[in-house]
Amino acid sequence: MKWSWKVARVAGIDVFIHSTFFILIAWIGFSYWVTQRSLNAVANGIIFILLLFLFVLMHEFGHALAARKYGIDTRDITLLPIGGLARLERMPKEPKQELWVAFAGPLVNLVIAILLFGWLLFTNGLGGLFTATVTEGSLLQRLAIVNLTLLLFNLIPAFPMDGGRVLRAFLAMRMEYTQATQTAATIGQGFALIFGLVGLLFNPFLIFIALFVWIGASQESSSVQVKEAISGIPIKRAMLTQFQTLDHNQRLSDAIDAILTGYQQDFPVMKGDEMVGILTRSALVKGLAKDGPTANIASVMDQSFITADSNEMLERVSERLQNCGCHTVPIFENEQLIGLVTMDNIGEFLMIQSALKRSSIRQGV
Repeated sequence: MKWSWKVARVAGIDVFIHSTFFILIAWIGFSYWVTQRSLNAVANGIIFILLLFLFVLMHEFGHALAARKYGIDTRDITLLPIGGLARLERMPKEPKQELWVAFAGPLVNLVIAILLFGWLLFTNGLGGLFTATVTEGSLLQRLAIVNLTLLLFNLIPAFPMDGGRVLRAFLAMRMEYTQATQTAATIGQGFALIFGLVGLLFNPFLIFIALFVWIGASQESSSVQVKEAISGIPIKRAMLTQFQTLDHNQRLSDAIDAILTGYQQDFPVMKGDEMVGILTRSALVKGLAKDGPTANIASVMDQSFITADSNEMLERVSERLQNCGCHTVPIFENEQLIGLVTMDNIGEFLMIQSALKRSSIRQGV
């Protein structure tokens, strides 16, 4: 995610903090200073918010480690002012697996809340608990309340929040997965409208939550529909078979001519019959700015490209294309380059398939 800084790597997962998170810290500190005029209060406020986001991070690791149990890796975890975001490589296809992955985060907060309330009970620290709030009361009381709040809030069935994913998992046990997603997304957008209305009347922060839920539900529904549309389709049906390659001995000026006179953004770089790299548009621009048009293509090409076999399904290749953060996947058959797949041509393929489907429905009527 842009404007994020890597701060740690835990259990093989990179942890990032978004730049806006520091704005939140500054705002918390300023708010405590304005209301209490005490550096001690400012420090306590910042410590509280840092511990809060530590629990948010643990919540996200709950999702990540539960997903790992089912063979699903997590690309990274990013802390944002509105919470945490664990980017899984994919969601489990089995409803029961998704159920456990979705439940894992809130369960972490439940365990933490039980431990904190248990310690408070053991140390006679429950006095004044019922009058404690997020800003008033002892630190442990506030942290216990926060974890209980995170547990309950995340279980609201507002897809794509945890509760919404739990809802989809239950629905998917009784109906087709795409329909379950659309139903959960509709319910989620209904909650988004409620959040937005309450936010306008009482708490503006809920408006941001409403936007997140509304956009997230829409994107998740669209993503599942796309996966359903390309499921079971061989990559050969969608790949580009007319494309241009470049030789590793050519210069960047030759790549300029190729990109201006054609439609490709990325070019396979060949050494005889062997593909040795891929020249991306971004690498071309950086190479031109640094070394000029006479530089050799081999000096700026990407040698760590990913590939796919012609026998693979479009759905698998599409997932790989999205996960790699690249634009083009070369397709090989018997160690020979026979095609390219890009997100653009997948989109065009889906558009054509949709038009053909509508045509067949009309003709059938």
